[in-house]
Amino acid sequence: MAFAMGVGILIGMSGFLVNADQTGVAPPQGSAPLLEVVADGVQIYTCETKGSLFQWSFKAPEANLFDKQGRQIGTHFAGPTWRIADGSAIVGEVVAKADAPERGAIEWLLLRAKAHEGQGVLGEAAFIRRTDTKGGIAPTAGCDANHVAEQVRMRYSAVYQFFSAPKG
Repeated sequence: MAFAMGVGILIGMSGFLVNADQTGVAPPQGSAPLLEVVADGVQIYTCETKGSLFQWSFKAPEANLFDKQGRQIGTHFAGPTWRIADGSAIVGEVVAKADAPERGAIEWLLLRAKAHEGQGVLGEAAFIRRTDTKGGIAPTAGCDANHVAEQVRMRYSAVYQFFSAPKG
């Protein structure tokens, strides 16, 4: 119950956060909004070696997706993939990035659909936009020779919006 209220607050706040610059991750003009969800979950990072350096590398997201009423309607996972309870799913590829206005938050993204599954609401989605991110960035320490291959799960939330291809 408290979580649903928290999601409701996040959704309610999204109107205030829209004032942040979303132009860098805007879908093409003529795209129509199909669905908006709030994600609550983790960004998973793995400690890897890059030459003689150690760094946290992004592995995958793992989040639950909630509608405007705070009901869980789907999941978000590796691919990146979004799956909705109506049986539809979409896999995206990043086409644009913008720094998040909130310090310590993962980037805002625009993704293009590269694969679809099912006939539900995501069946018509051509673009996915991630905004209003909170948290989720890789740790700045803890990846060294003693921790190679270890994973960390960094809490995050975001708003995902799904858009159709441009009309006309």
